[in-house]
This record gives sequence, C-alpha cells and structure tokens, in this order.
Amino acid sequence: MIYFIGAGPGAVDLITVKGAKILSEAGMIIYAGSLVNYELVKKYSRPDCEVYDSAGMTLEKIFEKFLEAHEKNLTLVRLHSGDPSLYGAIREQIEFLKARWIPFEIVPGVSSLFAAAAALETEYMVPEVSQSLIISRVSGRTEAPEKNFSVALFLSSGMIEKACEELINKKNFLPSTPAALVYRASWPDEKIIRGTLSTLPELAKQGGINKTALILAGDFLDEDIKTKSKLYDKNFSHGFRP
Repeated sequence: MIYFIGAGPGAVDLITVKGAKILSEAGMIIYAGSLVNYELVKKYSRPDCEVYDSAGMTLEKIFEKFLEAHEKNLTLVRLHSGDPSLYGAIREQIEFLKARWIPFEIVPGVSSLFAAAAALETEYMVPEVSQSLIISRVSGRTEAPEKNFSVALFLSSGMIEKACEELINKKNFLPSTPAALVYRASWPDEKIIRGTLSTLPELAKQGGINKTALILAGDFLDEDIKTKSKLYDKNFSHGFRP
C-alpha cells in the first residue's frame, strides 16, 4: 500500500494523528527533503524502515521504489510537505499507481497557509472585508498560467445553482468545466458527485445534497490531463539535483 501523507508545515507535532500512525508503521519512506522536516522521519519511523530523500531523485527513481515496496508487500509512505494537494506534484505519481492497479491513499495535512495565519493570529475570511483567498505563485522556470485557476466554494452548496451560474457568467468558466461536490469530506458518510458546472446542480438535487459540502471547479478535475510537474523530471535540474 502506498500512502501520500501531508507532513504539515514543519513542526513535528503538526502532522495529523492518522499520518503519524501510518508513518510509524511504514517499511519504506520517501520524503520530500527539500521542505519536510527530517525530525518527523526521525521521530516516527521504525528502526528498520528504509528512508529515501526525494529531493535528489527523478520520477523514474521514485517509481522504482514504488514497485519495490509493492513487490515486497511493504507499506510505503510518500511524505510531502504541507498538504499534498498544494504544489505536491502527486498527479503523475497517482497515474503511475492507477495504471498498475497498485492501491494508494492520500492523507491530507496542515498547510503552511494555515500555520502562517495562526502565527499572525488572524483569519483569512473577515465579514465585509475579505471572503476569497487566492493561492498562487509567480512564474519562474515553470510558467504559472494566468487564466487557468481552480475554485473551491465553501458555504455555498445550499445555493449551488446560483454558485455555478456565477462561475459561468461572472468568472468566465465554460459550462463544460469539470466540477465536483464533496459532501462531508473525510466523514464516514462522505459522498462525491462529479459533473460539470452545467450539470452539477441537477446531480446535487438528485443526490439530495444541499449543505455541508464543498463545490470544486476547474480543469484540475479533468482526469485526462497529461501535464506533468518538472520537479522530478530527469531533464530539469535544481538545487538538490544537478
């Protein structure tokens, strides 16, 4: 079994309880050494655990370890900084596992985004001041597209028709843009509905979901995307891999 685990923002005690438990049981760990606090690995890993730093590894080398762990029936933890969904470069890793029917699970983590707000003793959402948060980066060696963005709407599933209409009419999303509704994420009764911005309201109605759900929209939900991160590309050098 392969687990993608969010290590949190850096503090050893800000990994989730579930993440720490799986980390302590792993037979192999591949951690993102450029950002993950190694003290986490030292604190939670077994003495006989095989540990690899992915900072100097290519995607192909990571895949080799996936296959090795699977063949040995080892629990492998792929330890990412913060939360794996934010700049985690996990999509191509997941595609590799799915293509080979290798089971995996993603365990969310605490992003530095939230640790920063806690350090500042503030919140991002202030009534009549700010109700939206942009997560982005400036362009570097990897371009940051100006027009492609993803949306997560909180507190809006009871007005899903209005929400989808506004994304289409005011944010210039196409009606065919992939969209999803995630009801009670991580709860035992979690439900996921996938569709497009034009079909999601009706699908939500059919599923009886009108509260406690996130509305997600954007091309990131397109399962046929072939774009890959350059982070582990063997032809892309960086400070940890010449």
